[in-house]
Amino acid sequence: MVATDIDIPSSTIDPDDPVFSLHRGGKMEIVSTVPLRDAADLSQSYTPGVARVCEAIHVDPEVAHEYTWVSNTVAVVTDGTAVLGLGDIGPAASMPVMEGKAVLFKQFSGVDAIPIALDTTDVDEIVDTVARMAPSFGGINLEDISAPRCFEIEQRLIERLDIPVFHDDQHGTAVVTLAALINAVRLTERDMTELKVVISGAGAAGIAITKILHAAGVRRIQVVDRSGVIHAGREDLNAAKQWLADETADWARPGTIEESLRGADVFIGVSGGTVPEEAVAGMADDAIVFAMANPNPEVHPDVAARHARVVATGRSDFPNQINNVLVFPGIFRGALDVRATRITEGMKLAAATAIAELVGDDVREDYVIPSPFDPRVAQAVARAVTDTARREGVARRPY
Repeated sequence: MVATDIDIPSSTIDPDDPVFSLHRGGKMEIVSTVPLRDAADLSQSYTPGVARVCEAIHVDPEVAHEYTWVSNTVAVVTDGTAVLGLGDIGPAASMPVMEGKAVLFKQFSGVDAIPIALDTTDVDEIVDTVARMAPSFGGINLEDISAPRCFEIEQRLIERLDIPVFHDDQHGTAVVTLAALINAVRLTERDMTELKVVISGAGAAGIAITKILHAAGVRRIQVVDRSGVIHAGREDLNAAKQWLADETADWARPGTIEESLRGADVFIGVSGGTVPEEAVAGMADDAIVFAMANPNPEVHPDVAARHARVVATGRSDFPNQINNVLVFPGIFRGALDVRATRITEGMKLAAATAIAELVGDDVREDYVIPSPFDPRVAQAVARAVTDTARREGVARRPY
């Protein structure tokens, strides 16, 4: 889920391409859940019967969660500025991805989702627009919004709304990365607190991964951007990167990606850059390489496998696919089921642990993370989220 701007031909439609055939007319539709066979049905689903439900909600707004779609519906919101590996392609061009996200919500967790592409990149306008739409939804999934604006947008919406707000490019990536790392660490007989980790990429995903690794006990982290390792002495840092510098100050030192990888246990790539084979060869024995940029990993998995014991990517055509679909359907399923007011750090950690535990004793070099099609995943994540929400006191439906 790493965005990098690329050149796109002015016309790319191939009528013989089955992908275009699949997308013709869009990938989703609205379907009624009630019969409309005659005047009696119409009088109950619409006027005059619907007025009774409206009046009940007017008296007690909480009733909307039982008698409208709100309790099971999420808005998937983007401004089209950081779409997959395509970068800033705008709201209209983002819609196929947003539709796809909505289809995944429905397929994997039964959550209804509505794609919403906003024709603005202004932070205030995005926050105000989403906040005004919020009464129609039980949760907000922010998607493909470029950093650092995404951090402010998410935080302001969390503070303003009393429903879950989740920026998947940050937290979904972080949760599934931690889940895979838990098993890779177990397989290589390491200790989280002793790991030496290098993260390539200081955008939304890189910052969120740093946060969740800290929460899991990892302290020796170096984050690298185009200018090298982010460290306390650098003077070209925005607020988000300054946070990274402060959080990693005890370990991070000036240097290049090649220098930082010498003796490192773990490489996590969320940058879209390139890591030379010599750098991977210089890592510790039984190294762990998560090269997650799409469609081109920072180091090709075949190359990484020459030097690392565990290799994962974001691609479906190699083992150990680190895919956000393992996370966001279950996160929202669990949060909606208990009407959580927000998604906490504890819920994210619980989700990562639940995903990792599904691998169990079957863990091996090419299986440190479940398949996106493993039917147990969304249910396990949802259960972990609901239990944690209740324990942390953010569930409005305690039973």
